[in-house]
Amino acid sequence: MSQTILIVEDEAKLASLLEDYLQQSSFQTHIIDNGSEVTEWVRLNQPSLILLDLMLPGMGGLDVFKQIRVFSDLPIIMITAKVEEVDRLLGLELGADDYICKPFSPREVVSRVRNVLRRLENKVNPVTADSPISLILEKDSSSVRFDDQQLDLTKVEFELLQTMVESPGKIFSRDQLMDRIYSDRRVVNDRTIDSHIKKLRSKLSDLIEGEEQQEWIVSVYGLGYKFES
Repeated sequence: MSQTILIVEDEAKLASLLEDYLQQSSFQTHIIDNGSEVTEWVRLNQPSLILLDLMLPGMGGLDVFKQIRVFSDLPIIMITAKVEEVDRLLGLELGADDYICKPFSPREVVSRVRNVLRRLENKVNPVTADSPISLILEKDSSSVRFDDQQLDLTKVEFELLQTMVESPGKIFSRDQLMDRIYSDRRVVNDRTIDSHIKKLRSKLSDLIEGEEQQEWIVSVYGLGYKFES
């Protein structure tokens, strides 16, 4: 079954060009040119990935992004003509899976789409009920289950947690975590990882209460972070 890519782009020629290249690569496509129409379509159709332009009529790309993240963690690649670092960081702080700046090669976009989808498909669930802790990662929903509670994470938060859970006790530097999470290092700095870790810790803290509450993601001064069960 072919995967469906939603192209959210108000430049008709560019959207058509992306559609042609994606279809030639065996993807199904759908184009939306107004931000206010995206959320409802995604709810009804559940595409495999979204190419989301930042500047859109009706509703801006970042607002669309926030709406979708309320109910779905499907992969989103942000596309924009803005190159200011603050815009790049803002998109990734929200949990975008990748970021592409205009002008770009359509072949590069197809390659990025394949890379993001492949990265998600290749993920394995490293924590099971037999683990010494009852923290279970559920890849399909990008969620974490602890006893009878479930916590939804963004794709970036889930991948950060999964990376560390795969190697408990191993110290990961910020550079190593960025290499694992982002395919294009140019769009982030190392403090972006700190921000994601802070949010992840806060969510885990809300999930675990009472005597069992602990700091599973540990900061190692001057080195990075590690997971301790």
